[in-house]
Amino acid sequence: MNVKQFISTKAFIVHQNRVLIIREADAYEDGVGAGKYEIPGGRVEPGEPFDAALLREINEEVGITSLIIHKPFFVGEYRPIIRDEQWQVVGIYFECSTDTDKVVLSKDHDSYEWIDPRSYEDYPLKSTSQKAFAEFLKISNLNKIHK
Repeated sequence: MNVKQFISTKAFIVHQNRVLIIREADAYEDGVGAGKYEIPGGRVEPGEPFDAALLREINEEVGITSLIIHKPFFVGEYRPIIRDEQWQVVGIYFECSTDTDKVVLSKDHDSYEWIDPRSYEDYPLKSTSQKAFAEFLKISNLNKIHK
């Protein structure tokens, strides 16, 4: 079976010590996790710079345009089968910040939450997002704040 490979950029968007998660809608044509939450982001087009891809995807998925991209902190991989094709998606997770909590979801997502990242296990997250949260807490100052 041929494998399609993609690079994806993901934004851990922090606003007032909360991180944005979005839930995949049933109608998402390339989805494999309907009802599960994930970190916003998406595919890098061939030749597109990572930061440009991240800004484009965040605007498309959640309508946030005032995004500051910080350094990447995690690389994850998942291998979904989409329309009878094996995909390999390599996700690069960036810490980001914004001055807004206003979200306008795309049709591919049906809900969002701004969560305390220390409570990520309370949400039905895709497995790669769970791993990214664990790494984020290692590098974030938020893990030093008591609940």
